Amino acid sequence: MDNGQEMILHKKTFRQLTTDELYELLRVRSEVFVVEQNCVYQDLDGDDQQAIHLWLTLGDKIVALARVCPAGTHMTEISIGRVITTIRGKGYGKQIMLHAIDAAKEYFGATLIDIEAQEYAKGFYESVGFKQSSDTFMLDGIPHIKMTV
Repeated sequence: MDNGQEMILHKKTFRQLTTDELYELLRVRSEVFVVEQNCVYQDLDGDDQQAIHLWLTLGDKIVALARVCPAGTHMTEISIGRVITTIRGKGYGKQIMLHAIDAAKEYFGATLIDIEAQEYAKGFYESVGFKQSSDTFMLDGIPHIKMTV
């Protein structure tokens, strides 16, 4: 699948993003969260400007992305969100989550990281160290749980 192409990690603050990079990140987020999951919600929530944006590319294609938000923006604690893989079953999701955990520590000094995980993905997040820390709740019409590492 990779045709000998090198996997590249990109890690930038909002202000470091080029307009083309920002457009592509938002396009992928919309493609997966709004279109694929058939969920109408406000993706542009005002947290991107304070977040660290991470994405993995293979050639010129984004294969995974996530953002890390400082405490007091998206959640009370430092949080990771908008986690997407565009090619599933290759381990890209786990890679981006491990990079996001490292970025939370590097940029924000994280000792505790929260996520709002779609309930079906609980096992995936447990595989990178998160533990369920709330009961199920509905968010944008989809069952979620809070998880912490």
